Amino acid sequence: MTQLGLGLDLSTKRTRKREFLDEMNRVVPWQKLIALIEPHYPKGKTGRPPFPVATMLRIHFMQQWFSLSDPAMEEALHDIPLYREFALLGTGMTRLPDESTILRFRHLLEAHELSASMLATVNRLLQDKGLTLKVGSAVDATLISAPSSTKKAGTRDPEMRQTQKGGNWYFGMKAHIGVDVESGLVHTVKCTPANVHDITVAHALLHGKEEIAFADAGYVGIEKREEAGAVQWHVAMRPSKRRKLDKSKRLDRIYDKIERLKAGVRAKVEHPFRVLKCQFGYVKARYRGLAKNTAQIETQFALVNLWLARKALCKAK
Repeated sequence: MTQLGLGLDLSTKRTRKREFLDEMNRVVPWQKLIALIEPHYPKGKTGRPPFPVATMLRIHFMQQWFSLSDPAMEEALHDIPLYREFALLGTGMTRLPDESTILRFRHLLEAHELSASMLATVNRLLQDKGLTLKVGSAVDATLISAPSSTKKAGTRDPEMRQTQKGGNWYFGMKAHIGVDVESGLVHTVKCTPANVHDITVAHALLHGKEEIAFADAGYVGIEKREEAGAVQWHVAMRPSKRRKLDKSKRLDRIYDKIERLKAGVRAKVEHPFRVLKCQFGYVKARYRGLAKNTAQIETQFALVNLWLARKALCKAK
């Protein structure tokens, strides 16, 4: 039995997902990013013509925003008109990108290390808009879990390692970032196995023009290392030591206030991690190998920067 329609135009509803895609469509520098990819993109002189770079890039970004695998992205394009609209796949299209096409585009970006170039392009845009000042940086790292099943021999990723934190063991990798202390925007990304100590990567997270740098207690002693240079480090006091401060003593109250001020600045480095894990849903490594996961994380943080700066970018236009 056919039900009577209500005469509603469902395409005009301003859902949260539509609002999100509209905002990101306005702030992503599409032409600059497409220009990076086009020299490496297949020309399709024979056989079926390839999909436009703009379409494949938009699909790739939707995978990052909505945490979709290649097969899930293919199905979403078939099921969700909004996704097809954002990917510039009009009603006249006779075919849609399948999971193999989406996979090949991702491999193209990985092979030519274009994710790092996209992050650099986004950061140049933000710098040109005056959103990053390069006076100081804050550094931090977060654990990214990887599948740890050992039911079958050789199923664990050989490039991932395990480490202990807070009395619990984790298997996977670490994403290390350096952010601008004024804006909280990510300027540097490094990925390592989980057992690499944060302090060994810290100086690689600086862009070289900082005067000061902030870090949590995991970086205690970094100023004594050879690579410290002229950067003035402000590292948090160890929690066990801070708990011993006697607030009834004037000097200890001053120390506690200094720690509060450092924590307020250092908190900027947590915002990109919040967007990455809570907004974009990236909580587990999807691929095998550090190179593939690093490429995805670099792309993610380029999009995180645009999300954090979206209001300022929209005002500037």
